[in-house]
Amino acid sequence: MARGKIQIKKIENQTNRQVTYSKRRNGLFKKANELTVLCEATVSIIMISGAGKLHEFLTPGITTKEIYDRFQRTEGVDVWAKQYQKMQEELQSYSDINRELQKDIRQRMGDLLEGLSFHELHNLEQEMQNSVKVIRERKYKKLENDLNTTNKKYRNAKVVHRSLLQELDLIPKDEPHYGLIDNGEYNNVLGYNDDSRILALRLNPCQPNRHGGAGSGSGSCVTYALL
Repeated sequence: MARGKIQIKKIENQTNRQVTYSKRRNGLFKKANELTVLCEATVSIIMISGAGKLHEFLTPGITTKEIYDRFQRTEGVDVWAKQYQKMQEELQSYSDINRELQKDIRQRMGDLLEGLSFHELHNLEQEMQNSVKVIRERKYKKLENDLNTTNKKYRNAKVVHRSLLQELDLIPKDEPHYGLIDNGEYNNVLGYNDDSRILALRLNPCQPNRHGGAGSGSGSCVTYALL
């Protein structure tokens, strides 16, 4: 009983399609190998699956380049000439771009200016001024970021320093901003705040009011200095 013909069309199921591809690829490579052994034929097969995977069969002892070389000799064509010409054109284009860039660099350094017109010199001046402006803005931005970082580190160091002073009982914990040191007689007082600045207070006797009246008599006046 003859087997029915299989309709040749795309297999919609992806799994079945991959299985069929693998089986028929292996069968094709097997037939190619038999053809190579039986007939001394040089065979090259390149296959790319639907998933983008490359599979290749070559007659043992032959490279892909040798296959192309034999094809060129047989057909009398040069398959590399067009590609070589394209590569030469790209190389020339890159060389021209590099030459123009080198010229621009030398002109910005004050060289090769003799052949430039007034308009070209003016444009070059504008370009350099714009470049300096961009560089200056980046420099100021960098300085600003560095300054902010330094200030942040300084504030953190102050917090750590104050915490250490409180742990060592050098700053009263119930007075978050100031600490006082006196000599026991209250003639002078020293104070410091969290900025490590010293406030010196001294009590001096005031001169009596030479005209008498209210407020006359001895008393104390306060003088202070900020260190």
